[in-house]
Amino acid sequence: MSICRFFLPFFALLVCIQCTEQSQPKMNQNHSAATERPAWAIAIHGGAGTILKANMTPEREEAYRQALSEALAIGEKILKEGGSALDAVEHTIVYLEDSPLFNAGKGAVFTNAGTNELDASFMDGKTRNAGAVGGVTIVKNPIRAARLVMEQSPHVMLVGKGAEDFAVLHGLDTVPNEYFRTERRWKALQRIKEEEAKTGLLETALDHKFGTVGCVALDQEGNLAAGTSTGGMTNKRWGRIGDSPIIGAGCFADNNTCAVSSTGHGEFFIRYVVAYDIAARMEYLGEDLSSAADYVINTKLKQAGGSGGVIAVDKHGNLAMPFNTEGMYRASSVADGTRRIEIYK
Repeated sequence: MSICRFFLPFFALLVCIQCTEQSQPKMNQNHSAATERPAWAIAIHGGAGTILKANMTPEREEAYRQALSEALAIGEKILKEGGSALDAVEHTIVYLEDSPLFNAGKGAVFTNAGTNELDASFMDGKTRNAGAVGGVTIVKNPIRAARLVMEQSPHVMLVGKGAEDFAVLHGLDTVPNEYFRTERRWKALQRIKEEEAKTGLLETALDHKFGTVGCVALDQEGNLAAGTSTGGMTNKRWGRIGDSPIIGAGCFADNNTCAVSSTGHGEFFIRYVVAYDIAARMEYLGEDLSSAADYVINTKLKQAGGSGGVIAVDKHGNLAMPFNTEGMYRASSVADGTRRIEIYK
């Protein structure tokens, strides 16, 4: 009896400690799950880089803001009417590809050979199915080709003539390569070539690597989707492919975490698997979207020497649009009426 009386308080203490530990909240959990998510959310970008107000005419700035607003409205309408995140992403990016203001589709930058080579990717967060095309020269809207690869082929990425043949086989609109030409982009190539002729060195200025469009969306069914499209890097050689068509680097979507579209110095986004890294930090560390995206872009990528940004939306409808450059063309909208169109820091 004396032994029992001696150990009984210790047993009670152990039980008390165990109950206390079980009642404590776990660290790094995303508590937004407890709040009601918005019916839908969407974000778009039109590229990141040295975008300074001092270098922008009022007319040009207004043109960019108007284009972002009109593109955003396309996705908003689809989501408000109960359409899918997949459709919202595709149709929004098609508008951006058709605008000569952005480095994607019409208005794409030129290669060293004076041609336009386009890349795009698409991902479905519900199934984690994905599609991408690289180095296409006649497909009017590469984002449509990327979605087609995702939905109508057993593959993830098609490139060059094979991707073009696939697009033609499935009835996508094609155009002569000259369709993508704009005088602004042609002059940019000539300036770079002139500099190379003076110095004898390949031009590597970072701003020539920027310029991409993208969209991420959450629909009323709770499904996520992401897409990215680009003309690549001005003066690119040797069939260079950046991060935009690389799943996990330029584009990623998973209903368990988030959807991400990237823009920036593609080689770094590939090496650091930026889009997936954000989702992985959420899944394995329990970080919220804002913390994960900010760390990857403004700490990890920046310390490595990479520049650019992302747009992202998580399964709870939270949005994040961090960038470590002077500016990023971006816009977002949520079902509660919150709408943002921004360019500078």
